[in-house]
Amino acid sequence: MTPAPEKKPDRRPPYQHAADELRREIKQGRVKPGEQMPSVRELQERFGIANMTARSALNVLRDEGLIYTIHGRGSFVADIGDDAGEFSIGYTAPAWYLSKRAEGEGEEGGEGEPDDAPAEVSLTEILAALRDEIRALSVEHQELRREVEALKKAQQ
Repeated sequence: MTPAPEKKPDRRPPYQHAADELRREIKQGRVKPGEQMPSVRELQERFGIANMTARSALNVLRDEGLIYTIHGRGSFVADIGDDAGEFSIGYTAPAWYLSKRAEGEGEEGGEGEPDDAPAEVSLTEILAALRDEIRALSVEHQELRREVEALKKAQQ
């Protein structure tokens, strides 16, 4: 009788193992959009990896658009509307943004701007700023929900 063949060792770097497991948890819905990801220290303990290895795993997920990081607060699961990573179709820009945009267009008057290039850059900058604002608001929303739940429990 011959012994059972041993599994081939997985030669991928440790950060890939951690990123794969975290990705699986996000896609299976175990970690919901807006929820905070485990800290680097928690990932170190969980996967038995070094600090920079844990950071690399989070960087992979950030590059894929699955998470975002707010300096000083941590990493959070991104709220993507569909599998393509786009916002949901029903998204409408907030009123404060539309009013500021209208005011800004009236003040500038378009003087001294080259034809097409600044419009593309400014649109990119606007979209990046909106994305960051949405992410920050999502984090604040989750924190407020947790506070409300804690207050409800305290009242009972």
